[in-house]
Amino acid sequence: MLIDDIKLRLRAAIKDSGLSQKEIAKRVGVHPSTVSKYVRMEKYPSIDTFAELCRAIGASSDRILGLANSLE
Repeated sequence: MLIDDIKLRLRAAIKDSGLSQKEIAKRVGVHPSTVSKYVRMEKYPSIDTFAELCRAIGASSDRILGLANSLE
């Protein structure tokens, strides 16, 4: 599992959420520019922010981390 793969899946989940970066930022409690950095794959969230981000965008953390296939 590579961090770049995780960043790609996170980026896709953010885009697929249908929410604006501003709305995601508000729900997670971060600045909109931080969400933009996640989308551009310049930054990865801390573990607690990652959990909030997954909740906010309705994404499975297992899927983003690449664990979903190994758990099924």
